[in-house]
Amino acid sequence: MYFLSTNYGKKMQYFLDNSLVTVEIEHYSPDLSAFSFVALPGRLVQVEDAGQKRAVRERFVQMIKSKALSPNVLSALGHSPEEPVEVLLSGENSSVWKLVGVKLDLILG
Repeated sequence: MYFLSTNYGKKMQYFLDNSLVTVEIEHYSPDLSAFSFVALPGRLVQVEDAGQKRAVRERFVQMIKSKALSPNVLSALGHSPEEPVEVLLSGENSSVWKLVGVKLDLILG
């Protein structure tokens, strides 16, 4: 599982200070009559390989387009919503992180 974050701010410093995280994935109905989740404890590592970072960024661009997400998502990644989504491919304003070390016996759901 991969994540993008800005290259600045408290979140970046938190990741560098302590890479242990728990990622929660939720699925729910619009009226909240049905809800399920899974919590994945692991740690984040910053991806350094240029090819791997490019591939992850391309998948993020594809996901944003295919789900017709608001351009405001770019704000959370250090860009202006007025910029084209392909600006994420340059990688200047964001870092790529990978969730690793998930222990199956610690998964909650």
